[in-house]
Amino acid sequence: MAGRRALRPEDRPTRADRPTRADRGATRRRRPALVAGGVVVVLLVAAGASAAGWQWREGELDDGARRAAEALAAGMAAGDLTGVRLVGDGAADAPAAYTEVLSGLDGLRPEVSVTSVERDGAAATAQLAVRWPVGTAPEGWSYATSASLSEAGGGGWTDTSTWTGRTPWGAGYAPSVVEPSLAAGERLAVQRTAAERGQVLGGDGSAIVADAPVVEVGVQPRRATDPAGLAAQLADLLDVDGAALVSRVASASPDAFVPVITLRQADYDALSAQLQPLPGTVFRTSTLPLAPTPAFARALLGRVGSATQEVVDASGGRVVSGDTTGLSGLQRTYDERLAGTPGTTVQAVAAEGAEGAGGAARDLFTSEPVAGQDVQLTLDARVQQAADAALATATSKDAQPAAALVAVDVTTGAVLAVANTPSSGTDRALVGQYPPGSTFKAVTTTALLAAGLSPDDTVPCPATAVVDGRSFRNFEGGALGQVPFRTDFAQSCNTAFVGLSDRLSPTGLTEAAAAVGIGGGWDAGLGVEAFTGDVPSDEGAVDRAAASIGQGTVLASPLAMAVATSTIARGSWVEPSLVLDPQPQSAGTTGTAGGPPQPDAARLSVVRDLMREVAVRGTASALADVPGAPVHAKTGTAEFGSGDPLPTHAWTIGFQGDVAFAVLVENGTSGGTTAVPVAEAFLRGLA
Repeated sequence: MAGRRALRPEDRPTRADRPTRADRGATRRRRPALVAGGVVVVLLVAAGASAAGWQWREGELDDGARRAAEALAAGMAAGDLTGVRLVGDGAADAPAAYTEVLSGLDGLRPEVSVTSVERDGAAATAQLAVRWPVGTAPEGWSYATSASLSEAGGGGWTDTSTWTGRTPWGAGYAPSVVEPSLAAGERLAVQRTAAERGQVLGGDGSAIVADAPVVEVGVQPRRATDPAGLAAQLADLLDVDGAALVSRVASASPDAFVPVITLRQADYDALSAQLQPLPGTVFRTSTLPLAPTPAFARALLGRVGSATQEVVDASGGRVVSGDTTGLSGLQRTYDERLAGTPGTTVQAVAAEGAEGAGGAARDLFTSEPVAGQDVQLTLDARVQQAADAALATATSKDAQPAAALVAVDVTTGAVLAVANTPSSGTDRALVGQYPPGSTFKAVTTTALLAAGLSPDDTVPCPATAVVDGRSFRNFEGGALGQVPFRTDFAQSCNTAFVGLSDRLSPTGLTEAAAAVGIGGGWDAGLGVEAFTGDVPSDEGAVDRAAASIGQGTVLASPLAMAVATSTIARGSWVEPSLVLDPQPQSAGTTGTAGGPPQPDAARLSVVRDLMREVAVRGTASALADVPGAPVHAKTGTAEFGSGDPLPTHAWTIGFQGDVAFAVLVENGTSGGTTAVPVAEAFLRGLA
């Protein structure tokens, strides 16, 4: 047939090439199997994704519950739930309710941590560990409590197909969350029982500060018919600030006790007839730790009274309003040791305005007070009282001069007395920084002896001496002429020392001062803040000349000069001490070379002889007939500030037997006329 190609025999399939019936059946069965396998794979993938999503959602719920619990714990610890997501009945009122629960705790706040969270679907329970920092045990008042947790709004997640991600959780609040037994209408309240305060002991172990009766004078605004007039009368009788009192009375509540002053019983008794009739004046009696007299080392010891806000804020929660605490001086420095630990009782009491209020309070926690520990000083009561009495005799160009006297035991280095006037306020005896004037010539002399000077060498004492254009003069312009150095020393000739200053090296006076302790680091061994002095290396001839007579940049405290005087008297260095218990950490190194001072005993012996001549026939001759061992002294008149003439401070240092001392009178006319009479009164008081 035209157009068609015949099928050739080789083109036809053979039997072997044709599929068999079995082959056709196998093919038919295989095709559906492939389709079913694809469905299984899809289902497995879907199931895996569903499981992973379920696990992810579960993790999100766990995390949300944990975050809600931790937010609640943080808010409780801060004392403020306003930033916490709260759910359930009363959620809106919960922050105010929690504030009310804490209102009787004087600012006390708990430490709260989450110990576990157990979740069941959209609800959970948090277990909390609560610790209040009260009592003497390290764990304080500790207990466990719990809080319910749920998704905010309670929406749940029953329809997993509509899951959209994280759901906010919140915490439920009830009084039992704060403390398990606390019920609605109750709050917490704390009562503190003061511990017995430790005593301040003297060097012999006897108490120099002990409890004594006092009367606190105050004003009750409701009773004050004329607050301004009352304040003026109290200011006149008690020497208080009347204007400040008027302001405090005006800002106080009508029934408040506005404190005015606390008086020793004897002082109150002397004024009671004048105080009692004043309308609005009220009184409270108690006891306070007091020294033997109001002036007794007062600036050093400080005072005890009701805690001020400043003390409360600085205490880190240890002191609360109403506590009796150290307010100044050593009483404040060592208050934690002296005060001990107050007893604490935490109670559940009826909340203000709560229905059914007035039920019996329940004690939830109690700890007994722990008495304070004593602080022992080196002070000697007899020496201290002699020093206080001597300062009362001080006179100067001011009607009531500021003055200081420090006494040191020559043998031991123990500080025996620290006296100031005014007795309150700055402890100028320890921390004051003054040019020591001619008392420093005792130190300069040791440096001049090291440079080859002999006390019998003739050293001129003109009325003035000029160094590089600067003129130096003697007190009141006197002149001794050509005299032995020992006479220059006894009469405190400035120009003689200025003329000798060119024999000194730039560091000579610094090293001489350090050898007797001036400018050293021994204050750490005292247990109190103190200024040990400063004698910089000079920067030229003028600086050196000024420093040689205790002027220029040379500074010292009365304590520093008393310590230096005790070193001269002893002939060797002994580290001074003031607080014996608790034992302060010693300074260890006190000299400029990194070790303790190393004074030359032979030179100090010469200085001692020269100081004896000052007391016998020099500027301190009023001390020559003081009963007892021979007195050695050196006077000083130190210029400071500006003016013509320059104002002056008056100094006297010295020792008698085993007592070394330094006297400073601010704005004193001269050492011989102003400070020596104080030193004489002090030594006669010890005789």
